Amino acid sequence: MRLKISQFLVSLAIVSALMLAGCSTQQVASNSPSATSTATSNATEASTKTTTEATSVSQSTNESVPGIANLPRLEGKATVVLTVKSSPITIEVDGTNAPITAGNFVDLVQKGAYDGLAFHRVERGTPEKPQPFVVQGGDPQSKDPKFPIDQLGTGSYIDPKTGNIRYIPLEIKAKGSNTPVYNQTFDATAQPVVLPHKQGAVAMARSQSPDSASSQFYFALADIGFLDGNYAVFGYVTQGFDVVNKIQQGDRIDSAKVTQGAENLKTPGQ
Repeated sequence: MRLKISQFLVSLAIVSALMLAGCSTQQVASNSPSATSTATSNATEASTKTTTEATSVSQSTNESVPGIANLPRLEGKATVVLTVKSSPITIEVDGTNAPITAGNFVDLVQKGAYDGLAFHRVERGTPEKPQPFVVQGGDPQSKDPKFPIDQLGTGSYIDPKTGNIRYIPLEIKAKGSNTPVYNQTFDATAQPVVLPHKQGAVAMARSQSPDSASSQFYFALADIGFLDGNYAVFGYVTQGFDVVNKIQQGDRIDSAKVTQGAENLKTPGQ
């Protein structure tokens, strides 16, 4: 491994800090202090086994992952515009390479789930950790302006039809594979991903369990490739990154709208 031990420990600590569940302004703590960056040979094997060309997103995913048929999916791409403090942020959402993660996000946008929610975590760097990191939001608990901001980071989207939290599986596509790897992390230094954590990436936050993402998402403020293989990127900011860079803790999403590609969203039963 090329990284020195000290560098590895720093990266490991940052990965652990990104997990959502009981956050503060300094970190989003996990249910466990350990990070979910463990690379396994099983993950590599799973990705290499998915080389059979899929005839459609629904067939390739629904047959291989239990419960996935009940989740929305995006077959193709869509454009979402988030408005924050009257300024737009345009996101290209990639359902071609992350159909379930992208479908979940676009579906929640369509439902108005993000309207009025706050960004509870902003890390642009400190003298001790100078690299810009993330801006995170999407906790439904932030809809209540009286909810303490230092307690945000534990909320998830509750489906009104079932009364249960909608969780989505970890979904990451490796280069050279026709379909994503589900339910597990893998070593992206050995197997690069199609959707990397470059500046402007939009990805799902989660707790220690790989399949615990729901509604919370984050913007990558810099290239943070050490998260590749551990968290699911589903799109990129194409316009308005200057707006992202100005977001402060407590700022709210005025509105979130799908402006293109809504027809690519497929919901259960379609």
